Amino acid sequence: MRGWWQDLTDLVLPGECGGCGVPRTVLCARCRAVLGGSAARRVRPVPEPPGLPMVHAAARYADEVRAALLAHKERGALALAGPLGVALAEAVRAGLRDAPAPARAGAARVPGGRAPVLLVPVPSGRRAVRARGHDPARRIALAAAGELRRRGFPARVAGVLRQRRAVADQSGLNSRQRLDNLAGALAVAPGGARLLSGGPVVLVDDVMTTGASLAEAARAVRAASGGPRTAFGVTGPIPNASWSSAVYAGETWESREEQNVGSRWERTGGRPARQVNAGAGDVGGVVEVVCAAVVAATPDSFEINRN
Repeated sequence: MRGWWQDLTDLVLPGECGGCGVPRTVLCARCRAVLGGSAARRVRPVPEPPGLPMVHAAARYADEVRAALLAHKERGALALAGPLGVALAEAVRAGLRDAPAPARAGAARVPGGRAPVLLVPVPSGRRAVRARGHDPARRIALAAAGELRRRGFPARVAGVLRQRRAVADQSGLNSRQRLDNLAGALAVAPGGARLLSGGPVVLVDDVMTTGASLAEAARAVRAASGGPRTAFGVTGPIPNASWSSAVYAGETWESREEQNVGSRWERTGGRPARQVNAGAGDVGGVVEVVCAAVVAATPDSFEINRN
């Protein structure tokens, strides 16, 4: 009970700045300036993984920004989702601004205005979600969508990506090993392909290092809509039977804050939640990822003009 009360107190009266440790603030003015003080820029890792869409980042993954992201991800400083979401929203806007005009148009017009931008977060592994009690990228994506809507920019989160198999911890892997580790690891949930046809798709994550996660997410989104077979040889949604181990089975509040993807979950006899499929329903044509956006990227990835 004491631990629960402390967590609640930290949300209302944060103990220290997530970036530098200054007491009694979520993120101090100086750290906010570091996080969002400069315009979001295009970033590109070297080597660049195949299929990686154009990526924009709000800040360099170093010093105060790195500390804030780790505090949110690993130490449960959930109030940091707000300022991190603002930074991610800036990266999304920059990506859409720099995207080719046909890609920006994305989906057809909808009654009453343009189709909303669909922010598709890269999912964390099930074990990580359980250990942390939340999915950091998804939580930040929800904050970013709210910030975009406050600015009059239609946006919503489409949490349709799932892990189809377990992957190894990526922290000690190089770029080639990360590509191999993630190859074919993600897929769009049954029914999710229809949701992706509702507007231009922007992949989002908290951090980009090698770009392997975003490249795999892009492959999965394209494959779900009947896109061409990739070098990894994986296309289309995975069979429904394998979804008993999907990452999100009603475990976190984020799953209740998003648009339903055409399926529902039910609890059976204390076993892991089982998905009741409502129909995979491919969309008419290939869903193309317009761009990707992250809060931060490694400093060297900002040097995109090098040979």
